[in-house]
Amino acid sequence: MAKKKIRKKGKVAKKPGPELSIALSKGALFNGALALFQQIGIRVNAPSTEDRELSFTDRDRRFRFLIVRPADVPVYVEQGAVDIGIAGKDVLEEGGNRVAEMLDLQFGGCQLVLAVPQVSRISSAQELPSGSRVATKFTRLTEKYFSRLEKPVEIVKLYGSVELAPSTHLADAITDLTASGKTLRKLGLKVVDVIMESSARLIANPVRLKVKYKEIWELCSELSAKGISKKKFKK
Repeated sequence: MAKKKIRKKGKVAKKPGPELSIALSKGALFNGALALFQQIGIRVNAPSTEDRELSFTDRDRRFRFLIVRPADVPVYVEQGAVDIGIAGKDVLEEGGNRVAEMLDLQFGGCQLVLAVPQVSRISSAQELPSGSRVATKFTRLTEKYFSRLEKPVEIVKLYGSVELAPSTHLADAITDLTASGKTLRKLGLKVVDVIMESSARLIANPVRLKVKYKEIWELCSELSAKGISKKKFKK
């Protein structure tokens, strides 16, 4: 009786996972970030707004993207939940998270400004009376700003629709982001000072920067070679 040949099953090779995980901001910076990756040849399969998917990969599976709230991007990066992320400079300064700022990506430009009602005679921050109420989403930056001016004010923390605070007598002034000032003017406000300039930044987890130095450096080099970013990263 002929013996049956037993075929040994070979080990199935595992497909390599994404090289890098990247946190992207929901909202204003999202489309700009996708366009940036597409410019350097990364074929991005972005989910549609109807899908409500919070993670996806590029077609070549080099990168895994997570979509999170803007303020959470540096938290995900700092805690090592992702390798790198894209966040506004305003978010980084407000959060104060320990991350490595790699590149100024030169999109999503805006300003954090101090604004008061157009009918007000105030034309500078110094003219704002001590004890004035200032509504803002950026409490840390606002406190630092008025501390530098040695101007005591009451900070009113809001999570949205900050521009409405003066017209409802919730606050005497606001600090908020603006790209052109058009919305502020439409709501009867005027800018009296620019607190800081902001744009999208590429940030990295300091530990992952050492572990995945080659992968992160290559991505930074690709962005710099295309002239998309202002280089901050030193090899």
